Amino acid sequence: MDSKITRQEVRHVALLARLELTEAEEQQMTGQMNAILGYMDKLNELDTGEVEPTTHAVELRNVFRPDCVEPSLDRKDSLANAPGTDGVNFVVPRVL
Repeated sequence: MDSKITRQEVRHVALLARLELTEAEEQQMTGQMNAILGYMDKLNELDTGEVEPTTHAVELRNVFRPDCVEPSLDRKDSLANAPGTDGVNFVVPRVL
């Protein structure tokens, strides 16, 4: 298999990503990235001229429930288990 990515390129990408790689990790990453690019070359050999473009490999339908207006939770009930309340609102520590 041809080497498409060099260790110097892996070092450069690691530097840009602020990653510290050991020599062994650089070697492993170089091999893995070359394997991925080799697989992409193999996929590029396929004739996809007759394949219809898709936005998703699996047809999906919206599985959400209908949006219906329903009564809200009573304020007293919603504040019942709050660790801190002033009777109207939740009381939380100030964040600066």
